[in-house]
Amino acid sequence: MKTSGGSDAAKRRAGESAAEAVTDGDVVGLGTGSTAAHAIRRLGERADAGLDVRGVPTSFASRELAAEEGIPLLDLPDAVGPEGPGIDVAIDGADQVATGAAGDDPLSGGALIKGGGAAHAREKLVDAAADRFLVVADPSKESPRLDRSVPVEVLSAGRTAVAAAVRDAGGEPTLRRAERKDGPVVTDNGNLVTDCAFGEIADPAALSATLSAVPGVVEHGLFVGLADEVHVGTESGVRVDEV
Repeated sequence: MKTSGGSDAAKRRAGESAAEAVTDGDVVGLGTGSTAAHAIRRLGERADAGLDVRGVPTSFASRELAAEEGIPLLDLPDAVGPEGPGIDVAIDGADQVATGAAGDDPLSGGALIKGGGAAHAREKLVDAAADRFLVVADPSKESPRLDRSVPVEVLSAGRTAVAAAVRDAGGEPTLRRAERKDGPVVTDNGNLVTDCAFGEIADPAALSATLSAVPGVVEHGLFVGLADEVHVGTESGVRVDEV
């Protein structure tokens, strides 16, 4: 259930803006999706020009693109292990970004919904491990409050139990179906994805905790308290909001 909207030019401006924040020697988390792909391409150009950078991919797709662009890669355990260099900055897109002022209420402060590309489990691992997490988006992804369906990666054996728990929490779960093959979407981790509609999410942090506690849930697409900056590409430039 990938999201659409926003011009490619706006996405490119957002991705390239975040890529310019990377400095020599950085280890960079490489997000998944069309906007993050622009950041990866720009990092490839900068690496070709001499920038010392290594990437930690969040999906098969981001790994393939980074390899094509000539970016040296690290696996996540090697980056964040006891002798690893850590992750200096992660650059990743979002399906929806809450635009309320930080600290006003639980709806705001740069809370995100991610998972349209079914890579949110690995994305959250990388984004949470980074010293800084830069979100790249176009204006179509902004909303005063989160209200999109929340992707939830689930173990196949736990799908029925997870669906019941989602209904108990006020949501309506729908198993994500593949577009060009019979059957459901299967993640890079070999699991299923359930898209859970809650309507307007009154408290993203509370819902995040509820979903995380459900047995059978591998990871969900609510990213709360992780973003540091949001780079929003427009038709004429880029707006950078600190979170």
